[in-house]
Amino acid sequence: MIDVRRSGDRYRGGETAAGIESRHAFSFGPHYDPDNLRFGAVLACNEERLAPGAGFDEHPHSHTEIVTWVVEGELTHRDSTGHESLVRPGDVQHLSAAGGVRHVERNDGPTPLVFVQMWLAPLAPGGDPSYEVVRGIADSTPYAVPGAGALLHVRRAAAGERLAIPDAPLVYVHVVRGEVELGGEPLGPGDAVRITGETGLEGVASGAAELLIWEMAGAVGGAA
Repeated sequence: MIDVRRSGDRYRGGETAAGIESRHAFSFGPHYDPDNLRFGAVLACNEERLAPGAGFDEHPHSHTEIVTWVVEGELTHRDSTGHESLVRPGDVQHLSAAGGVRHVERNDGPTPLVFVQMWLAPLAPGGDPSYEVVRGIADSTPYAVPGAGALLHVRRAAAGERLAIPDAPLVYVHVVRGEVELGGEPLGPGDAVRITGETGLEGVASGAAELLIWEMAGAVGGAA
């Protein structure tokens, strides 16, 4: 089954006056939707836009694997375990909240910041938080999040190139930029596809395109 979700159907959030614009693919905060709580391990796929000087003040997380992909600009991260870093386009940031952690996310740069943040449910609760940034991840090297039983693939293509979709029980595809045709459906920036039990799928890029793809085992879960 291929379930296409359009960018225009995302829940709008953030705080415009504070320079924060958020678009949520799943039930999130005040946008509660009992029919859209998660897909497999994926609990959230948020598109965030922060104006220069804007950001999210220190706030807590627990029992969540948080993976961030910067599209434009630089993300400043600080957390209660002492980590501080700048995350740039092409980097994968992973914060495992485990039993509990607090962090700050800001745009301390002079230009707008755009990033995609994805939350995954852990296979087991508790433990100690951890943090890492992988610089300049390559298309050929998926990023493993073993705590959630998931793999993140980054796919980039020029016009006319094919983009392989992993054969897995569950696959979540998010279009970061460009236009792609997948399963006969044209997809643009912010569109997403939830794939269940399909094999042999390929996307075809209409122009320069970039996709984030989660490969997951198991069945679709309920509320997290």
